[in-house]
Amino acid sequence: MTSFEDSDVLEYDQARWRTGDSVYEPLLSEKNTEKVTVNTSLPDELTRDELTLPSLSEPELARHYTRLSEMNYGVESGPFPLGSCTMKYNPKFTEDVAAHPKASVHPDRSERSIQGLLQIQYQLQEQLATIGGMDAVTLQPPAGAAGEFAGILIANAYHEANGDERTEVVIPDSAHGTNFASAAMAGYDVVGLPSAEDGRVDLEALDAALSEETAALMLTNPNTLGLFERDIVEIAEMVHDVGGLLYYDGANLNALLGRGRPGDMGFDLMHYNVHKTFATPHGGGGPGAGPVGVSETLKEFLPDPHIRRTNGGFERYTPESSIGKVHGYEGNWLVLLKAYAYITRLGDEGLADASAKAVLNANYLAEQIEYDIPFGPFHHEFVASAGEQDAADAAKRMLDYGVHPPTTKWPEIVSEALMTEPTEIESKRTLDQLAAAFNAVRADDSEALERAPNRTTARRIDQASAARNPQLSWQSLDDE
Repeated sequence: MTSFEDSDVLEYDQARWRTGDSVYEPLLSEKNTEKVTVNTSLPDELTRDELTLPSLSEPELARHYTRLSEMNYGVESGPFPLGSCTMKYNPKFTEDVAAHPKASVHPDRSERSIQGLLQIQYQLQEQLATIGGMDAVTLQPPAGAAGEFAGILIANAYHEANGDERTEVVIPDSAHGTNFASAAMAGYDVVGLPSAEDGRVDLEALDAALSEETAALMLTNPNTLGLFERDIVEIAEMVHDVGGLLYYDGANLNALLGRGRPGDMGFDLMHYNVHKTFATPHGGGGPGAGPVGVSETLKEFLPDPHIRRTNGGFERYTPESSIGKVHGYEGNWLVLLKAYAYITRLGDEGLADASAKAVLNANYLAEQIEYDIPFGPFHHEFVASAGEQDAADAAKRMLDYGVHPPTTKWPEIVSEALMTEPTEIESKRTLDQLAAAFNAVRADDSEALERAPNRTTARRIDQASAARNPQLSWQSLDDE
């Protein structure tokens, strides 16, 4: 009798529901439909007489969506070490909290009747401010990228209020692509900042890039290589000396919880990625949240409305020099409620423990894999190099071993980059299985890599064409 070992390579067969020679699960409307008569008091020009809808039993519905889930890979299927994007398991208790009947409160009710909702949002503002070392937080932005954009608008409003017409935002070459987009959308010219040989900010290059035109430096710490910017205090002083603001991209805050705060490092404003740090849903086109924290000097520019405590409870108000609205009400309430539940249940010790495990897991995994890792020591994530292998091919092959591949080809300062972040959720057993998959791919020949994946529902997908020519509805398939 043989037993399973942690280092065993698991071979993965994804479900393939077939129709003839095609891998396919029919749409609900293709299974069975019925025409329903429409009776409504709305004007005739806005309605139809009948509507064709799927007509299926509960078992048929349940099986349909279960089959679709079996044809996909998610964070509940196995490890998802997608570096920088940080795909974390979402604990079910937060879903229970968000599904509570009393959470379904329409925000347009009178303030007197939604004091509980406003209280939780106020407390979340305070929690996030404490975690980030900020003086005030807005919950409005609906995603991290939207938070970046709101943050840069706040920076712009600050400079305008001071009579400063600044035109540039400095961004390192290892920064997230959304940093460049946010700065450009806000009307700034982007000044690229090359990394030093150790993968961190090059102080000489920074000094050359900074000027009286600098509105802000956008920085992630630890950066996308998982490296802590050891010169952060000096970096902050350099930016402030030219009158600029230091912006913290909160993508990697997961590495610092309970151990370091951006505000204490000299950052003036930041956004929080609640899906990366506080385990709310990520991706799929659904609602997100990207709260923004600011220092005392920037509070008056926060979006409208903001929440404050009064003698009688809690109220919305408009900050003195507000940039206006960036989203409805106080953002995506139920997503924020999940973040609040996560933070409240874990508490100070739990958040610090999550951070410690995130760093431990990344360093343990890095020690187990046979790919070269050119930079270190690192924190919550690392970037390995696939070397002579094509990183995209290696990533496709990993799917055959039952694990989601890491982020590939980025940051570009690492050749054939495999950007890996296991997060704090994975056990040692899972990390060993993940390492075994990495090493199995490392040992594969080029033919095996180019042929992969072999065991997934879909094989090689033309990702470039899919991004450039998306089919946004199933009806468009009939137009071809």
